[in-house]
Amino acid sequence: MFSKKSKVNTVEEKIPTIMQRRWRKFKSMKRGYNSFRILTMAYILSFCLPILVNNQALMVSHNGEWSFPAFRTFVAELPILNTIIPNKTYQGIIFGQENNTSECKYRELQTQYGNENKGDFVIMPLYPYGPREIVSGNGERGDVFLKPFYRTSDGGFRLFGTDDSGGDVFSKIAYGFNISISFALLLSIIEYLIGVPLGGALGYLGGKFDLIMQRIIEIWASLPVLFLIIIVVSMATPSFGLLLFLLSIVSWVGITTYVRAEFYREKAKDYVAAAVSIGIPTWKIMLKHILPNSLVPLITFFPFTLIGGISSLVSLDFLGFGLPPGTPSWGSMISVGLDHINDGYWWITVVPLTAMFFTLMLTVFIGEAIREAFDPKVFSRLR
Repeated sequence: MFSKKSKVNTVEEKIPTIMQRRWRKFKSMKRGYNSFRILTMAYILSFCLPILVNNQALMVSHNGEWSFPAFRTFVAELPILNTIIPNKTYQGIIFGQENNTSECKYRELQTQYGNENKGDFVIMPLYPYGPREIVSGNGERGDVFLKPFYRTSDGGFRLFGTDDSGGDVFSKIAYGFNISISFALLLSIIEYLIGVPLGGALGYLGGKFDLIMQRIIEIWASLPVLFLIIIVVSMATPSFGLLLFLLSIVSWVGITTYVRAEFYREKAKDYVAAAVSIGIPTWKIMLKHILPNSLVPLITFFPFTLIGGISSLVSLDFLGFGLPPGTPSWGSMISVGLDHINDGYWWITVVPLTAMFFTLMLTVFIGEAIREAFDPKVFSRLR
């Protein structure tokens, strides 16, 4: 009997891990996944704003010499490179602007070079208006309260108009987005760095340590943070770091309580008792056994801590106890807009409120998708 040998290709299918399945589930939630992509790309792009949205020139060619004001400012704002390449303010007289010993007005310089036609030129950013640019005097240039989509006499285009100081609303919104997201991210990270270890220790050790620390936390949580910020701001110049410190001294309380409850629940399970019985050190049980099983609620809660951080900064800026004057901030823009809303300058209020609404909405969509992806019912053993 003739038997024919056949080759059988056996392909071992890799079983996806729980995190891979959660990531696939998150990607299948189109609303949350697309919101994550939009918000992430917008935040990454916001770090390039000094060379995209700025009133400083990308390059100036004058008498055969090249200067790069916008790139120099961009590099000078970086944490490490600013010690190597310090910032430099170019006076207008250096580039041929007569009687201008202050910072060069690059848009006017671009027009001047075009009229002179001597071979000098200026390359401006894609949107040539900066967030800290204000008109001199009392707005004699007529750049205050320009309506959205306004075209100026020099060919400029104001996308969202200007405010009471002549500052461009779009550039302030863009820079304010970067500041708000960065502030909320840092505040959330600090909350987790403090709350997770402390909450884990309270939940696992328990006993008198938990009882005493709980009373201390309750007293600490009753600290009137707003009054504290008002007092500190009245005595010291407010800054990004100072506000971050003042808000972070009490913001960790909620995370601590949450983690404490998770560790209390997990330490009563059999795998913890088995780890203790074979002599695994306490820190390993907490770090390598209980903490990974407690990450699901912590990860799903993270987007909503971002919302709290953004709302806190906007509220402080609105009340006048936030970032220093001149810093592009949504809260200060809303405050200025409300002062002039009866005068018909509605865009100063509507634009920052709309930007804040869409940012918080995208963050909520991300949080909902993460919560759905990490739902234990979806990846239970029964399924």
